[in-house]
Amino acid sequence: MIISEVKSINKEEFNRLALHPLQSWEWGEFRKKTGTEVIRLGRYDKNKLIETVQITIHPLPFTNYTIGYLPKGGIPSSEMLQKLVEVGKQYKCIFIKLEPNVQKNSNSQFTIHNSQLISSLHPLFTKYTFQLGLALSEEEILKNMHYKTRYNIRLAQKNKVTVKEDNTKEAFNKYLELTFETTKRQKFYAHSKRYHELMWGTLNQPRLNRDSSGQALTAHLLKATYQEETLVTWIVFLFNNVLYYPYGASSDKFRNVMASNLMMWEAIRFGKKNGAKIFDMWGALGPNLDKNDPWYGFHRFKEGYGGKHVEFIGSYDLIINLPLYRLYNTTYFLRQLFLKARSYLPF
Repeated sequence: MIISEVKSINKEEFNRLALHPLQSWEWGEFRKKTGTEVIRLGRYDKNKLIETVQITIHPLPFTNYTIGYLPKGGIPSSEMLQKLVEVGKQYKCIFIKLEPNVQKNSNSQFTIHNSQLISSLHPLFTKYTFQLGLALSEEEILKNMHYKTRYNIRLAQKNKVTVKEDNTKEAFNKYLELTFETTKRQKFYAHSKRYHELMWGTLNQPRLNRDSSGQALTAHLLKATYQEETLVTWIVFLFNNVLYYPYGASSDKFRNVMASNLMMWEAIRFGKKNGAKIFDMWGALGPNLDKNDPWYGFHRFKEGYGGKHVEFIGSYDLIINLPLYRLYNTTYFLRQLFLKARSYLPF
């Protein structure tokens, strides 16, 4: 068996093995456009690709060091972990963060004894999500929802809210407008305008949307309209028969017409129509809910649709440089304290 860089000629096979959009070939192409170093490695057995990883390299400001990130892959083999250590040294990584797209109840775990691999103190991707099976009929899915969610969907329909796919430039510009309106209103972090434009320009390509193999990551824009005004915009992904909901934004107007509830329902129908077997809602809180958590309302919104609450195995750091890793964790903790203290200052 050998491990080497995966070339573009093998991108369909690469996508076939990918467990999540963040490990897809198309996502790697998008990240390259943002100026991020992308490394694709494959383990081959008799010229057949049997394992893949896609890593991004992120420079640490004011230093010559970097951090590697391997989100939503599988559990790497011992051979692949050793290769990751070599890559980490080559790119002067302090560590490489691994966040496998592997459920905790699957009895899967890191089975090798490697003192360089430890549970991470600072996860990046949420450990939980909701996943809704789309093999059921629409009637069965509606039946499994919370009664209030069903009521809100019907209320939106009664109010003549409409939802449709609209991949035009005008619809995307409205999505950007609502995105930054939403982040300002709810006071959470959002990617830059350039990030969204590069993502959309890479993933919403006609050639991708006509891909018959189903193994290209594609992005689609859904919008909910009321009285000719766009109230909600979502960008959803289709990849390997799974629908994902990574980005969404809404207006503060006409909240009583429940456009977001109808949007989720129509996204479910969109996924079924396009052959998706699962709807992954891209994140949730853990089982011990805190009503003061800023994501509490969003969690309950997703929960109302009757999906399964899924827990992944967590976040791990593959340590390349132990002294600097210890220093990084210390400075990270101090930075968080500073940011929290600054939030209380009157300026």
